[in-house]
Amino acid sequence: MARRISGRGPEQDRSRRMLGLFVLACLTLITLDARAGDSSPLNPVRSAVGSVLGPVEDATATATRPFDQLAGLFRSNRSLRGDVATLTAENSRLRSEVATVPLDRKRLAEYDALSQTASETGYSLVAAHVIAVGPMQSFSRTVTIDAGTSSGVTKDLTVINNDGLVGRVVDATSSTATVLLIVDTTSVVGGRLGTNLEIGFVRGRGTLGDSGRLTLDLVDNAVEPSRGDVVVTWGSKDGVPYVAGIPIGVVESVVSSPLNSSRQAVVKPFADFTALDVVGVVVPNGTHGDRPVITAGGTP
Repeated sequence: MARRISGRGPEQDRSRRMLGLFVLACLTLITLDARAGDSSPLNPVRSAVGSVLGPVEDATATATRPFDQLAGLFRSNRSLRGDVATLTAENSRLRSEVATVPLDRKRLAEYDALSQTASETGYSLVAAHVIAVGPMQSFSRTVTIDAGTSSGVTKDLTVINNDGLVGRVVDATSSTATVLLIVDTTSVVGGRLGTNLEIGFVRGRGTLGDSGRLTLDLVDNAVEPSRGDVVVTWGSKDGVPYVAGIPIGVVESVVSSPLNSSRQAVVKPFADFTALDVVGVVVPNGTHGDRPVITAGGTP
């Protein structure tokens, strides 16, 4: 009969027996320790092992504690940096809000003034902001506003602010419009004296700032304007390009010309053309667009 060949050698059989004996011994010790309770014969061994390993564990903990603390420090540092960045951003936002409070108040006052003007005159207004000034190289005095045809703003409409007449629209796109200021040398506005209702033509001199003035030539040369007399628009047909009754300025002085027996009034405009911000475009009643129209009854 053939002899069975085993794949295990003597060394493997010995190892398996030793493992079995070790497992049996462990089970026996666990059973004895559990049944004996506080009087377990393993207590002395456990105490000896604790006495030996305890100092080692303490030393290890002492040695690794600085590294644990360093890791915690890095975590805390990252957290603090995040908090500092958040607080810095919040402080910047608050500073910006505080810095813009005066501007917001001024604009709100100008909006309120436009609403009052709409109530007093009965005109419908589209509020807009001045966003650009015409280049000096063009020798024209114009500004660009952020309202266009999509808001009901078209060519040859009157533009005012809370002080008085600003100019007229000369060009418009869907979102912007160009306004020719009354101080421009090509601007001519029909004006009327407030005291005697005499009419004339107000022309720009092309100068801005404190020295910016207008010139009023009355139709009747025999009439002499009075200093301090208010000049208002006398209006155009259908209110295009200028509606009636808008303040233009005040007579500052009168210059006489003996050669042709004429009198020319120098008018200081009410509007400050170097500080234009919120303006109102006079639009036909019933105009609808992408922004509210200020009417005599208030903004719809």
